[in-house]
Formats: sequence, C-alpha cells, structure tokens
Amino acid sequence: MHFVARNSTDVAYQAQGYTLRPDPLNIFRQPPTAINHGSPGLGGHRRSHSGGSAKLLNVAKQNEFELGLVEPLLGPDKKREVIAEADDSKDKPLDVEHKAEHDCKAENCKRVIVNVAGLKFETQLKTLNRLPSTLLGNPNKRDKYWNQSKNEFFFDRHRPSFPAILYYYQSGGRLKRPVEVPVDIFLEELEFYQLGNTVIDAFKVSEGFIIEESDHMELPEGHIRRAIWETLEYPGGSVISIIIAIISVAFILTSVATFCIETLPQFKNRDCTNVTRYDENGDLETVRVFNYSDPLFIIESSCILWFVLELTVRFIVCPSSLKFVKDIINWIDVVSIAPYFIFMIMFFLNNTCQNNSKFLAVLRVLRVARVFKLSRFSDGLKILAKTMQVSLRELSMFLLFLAIAVVIFAGAIYYAEAQREDSYFTSIPDAFWWAIISMTTVGYGDVYPVGEFGKMIGAMCVLSGLLAIALPVPVIVTNFNNIYRATTGRGSNA
Repeated sequence: MHFVARNSTDVAYQAQGYTLRPDPLNIFRQPPTAINHGSPGLGGHRRSHSGGSAKLLNVAKQNEFELGLVEPLLGPDKKREVIAEADDSKDKPLDVEHKAEHDCKAENCKRVIVNVAGLKFETQLKTLNRLPSTLLGNPNKRDKYWNQSKNEFFFDRHRPSFPAILYYYQSGGRLKRPVEVPVDIFLEELEFYQLGNTVIDAFKVSEGFIIEESDHMELPEGHIRRAIWETLEYPGGSVISIIIAIISVAFILTSVATFCIETLPQFKNRDCTNVTRYDENGDLETVRVFNYSDPLFIIESSCILWFVLELTVRFIVCPSSLKFVKDIINWIDVVSIAPYFIFMIMFFLNNTCQNNSKFLAVLRVLRVARVFKLSRFSDGLKILAKTMQVSLRELSMFLLFLAIAVVIFAGAIYYAEAQREDSYFTSIPDAFWWAIISMTTVGYGDVYPVGEFGKMIGAMCVLSGLLAIALPVPVIVTNFNNIYRATTGRGSNA
C-alpha cells in the first residue's frame, strides 16, 4: 500500500492558487479503459491474417503510444483517457483532478534568473510574488537590481545564505539557516531581503535569542525628565552618564566591601556600644545602644543614601511606572537597601541592640544582592542573566535528573550499608547529602561507603552524576554563544 504525506507546504501552495501535483502512482492505479474494438478510428481495426492489415494495426498502435492513449506499464492492449492537454513547457505533469487549461500568462509563471555574487538561481515570478512586501516579491524594489544586458537580477550578497531564503518563498514560509552560515550573517541577509520583523523575530527565537518588547528606547515626556532618564538608565551615552555610572559602581563596591569587612573579628560588635545610665528607680545600669559614630556605619549610611536617591529619581522620571515596578533590577535595588531600614526601625522601637543581632544575622544576607546591581553597568552580567533565562528548560531538566538520581542512590547506599556497624548513613534523608556531593563530583569525604557493595554504588553514583551534568551543558553553551554574539558582535559560530 502506498501513502502520500501532505505537509504545510501544500497548504501554502493551495492558498496561493497553486495546483498540487498528483501522486504518480495514483495514475497507474486507476482502472484502465479498454479499447473499444467496435468504435471507429485507430482502435477499430480488427486483426486479420493479411500482412497489410497487420502492418496497418502496428502503425495504429504506434500512433496510440505516441499520442499517450496507451498506458505502457499496463500492457499494449490497454488505453487510458486523455485528461490534460500538453503545454509549451512539455514537462508539466498530468493533472488528474483539474482539467482546466493551464494559462501561463495569467499565472505569471515566467522564469527569471537571480544572480547572487556569481551563483545563479532560476525560479518563477509567481514564486517571488507570493510575498509582495519583501525585496524579491515587490516588482518596484527588485527592479533596481535588474541587469538588462544579461537579463537577470544581480545581488552582490552572501551566496550560501540565499538558498535558504529562496526556499522560504518556494515552501510557503519555511526558514532554516544553513549549518555553515553564522547567525549574524544570516540575520543581515534576512534584513537585506526585507523578510519582515515577524519572520526575523521568529528566527531569533528559534536560535535562542531573547526578543525585547521594543527595539527603541522608551523615553519620558519633557526635556528635563528625558535627559535625567537617559543619564541614569543608559550609562555611556554622555560624559555625565559615564561619571554617574562610575560613582554608582564605586558605591556598590564600597558597600560590598563594608559588608565583608564588618565580619572580621576585630570589627565584630562595633555597631553597638555600652552606655551607663540611670534607670527609672535611679540606679545605674549598663545598656547596649547603637553606635552612630562607627566608621563602618557611616560608610554604609552614605551608600544607602546614594542608592535611595538614585532609585527615587529613576522612579520619578521613568516613562512608565508599571514597567518600572515590574523590572527585576529595581526589585534588587529595593531588597539590597531594605535590611538597613528594618534594622533602624527595630532599634528605634526597642531603643537597644539587645536581641537584634540574631534576627539581623539572617536579614543582612540580603545586602549581598547589591552585587547584582552591577548588571546595569556590565554586559557580561547581562549576558549571563539572559543565558540563564533562555536555558531555564535545560536547567530544570538537570535538576529533575539530579533529584531522581539522588533519591535512587540515597536509598541504595542506605540499604547497602545498613548491616554495617561503622556505617555513616543513619537514614535515607541523611544519605541525600552524600548523593548530592558525589553526583556533583565534589566529594568532601565527610561521609563515604565502607563496604564493597556500597563502594560499587558510590562509583555508579559518580558516573551518573557526570552524565547528568554533561547532557544539558552543550545546549547552555550554545545559548551563551548566541547571546554573546548578538550582544558583542564577536565569537565564532557554534
């Protein structure tokens, strides 16, 4: 049994008024039309014993074969009906379903030659005219590249990219970049042939790019607000913006350095000091109060003042308050300065440093989020963030593989070492830690299998971890290369 698979290309052909070519095997499977020996004409000759009659019959059969009335694969005694007339091209297949006469002039199937840097392609005008908004589909646009002397269109463009672009017209909308063509070069060709922003954006998405909501900068109304917004939001656009960007980076680095220095032993507990004062009963008591004269606190307060001022000004002059609130970078700014104000509010409520350090020990960890503020001034951090965003599916697959393997090997190592008194694994959840550090090939050595069977399971755990890590890495690296080339314009094709 023979099947014919119709795809989306056929739908595009039918939408443009094209006639689908029939399956050739369907022609041969149709019931043959028997020759009517009683009818006049070529089929009416009866077989006779005379040599002249036999010769005449052979001439008639030869004429039938030349006229296409006899199907050669079904034998000399079978004849089929003529279902379509031959046209001037002599290579158009017979159409079983459509019996209308082909009008080449009406369908505009005139052949044209497209010369791309010396490599010639031949196609039909009706194929190019499908997309009238593109360079090749618009007669007014493509006529600028017409070479009258050679009777062809000439484009001094990248030759390996053009077959994919021409196939986009032929297939009704299928665009596939050739493997040997870099992404940036192919994007330039798509823009030159004016295939449209929708097609280019769809191609970028298929290649792993992140499509921004708008390619142009959204600016607020008013000359002063616009100037302030450009200075703060787009560093490097002017001398003032560069100076402000340098100041912002200096404050960020100073704040991070202060966060690290205050954990040194000689700087611990310097934010509070002992003060002797009289209580309500008139007795002297020693309490710990906040030390406003501490140099680290003064430096931290100066950094917070700059961060708050910058965030407030940016919010006031922003073109859209809703988009400003949705931006994750702005939320990083809020999270980085929130611990400072929470600490001050708690101090003023309690008027003492007692019982504050335990809570703020966890809360102050959020101050490290100020490092991410550097992403506004660093292309490298932007590329890293976009790579993680594009590779979320691969990262989620890795976490899923890791979680399943951790449960399997944790259970296996627990029961393999359960009969040994010197086992380090007291339960399956306790073995999760060993499975994670083994699969990630860290191997702290704090817990390890002791028995032979447990060591075999440990070896399999390490090998499975290598596979789980190695599988999604090529996809993530490819996404990084694509984003890096799109951002910097450098890098080799992956």
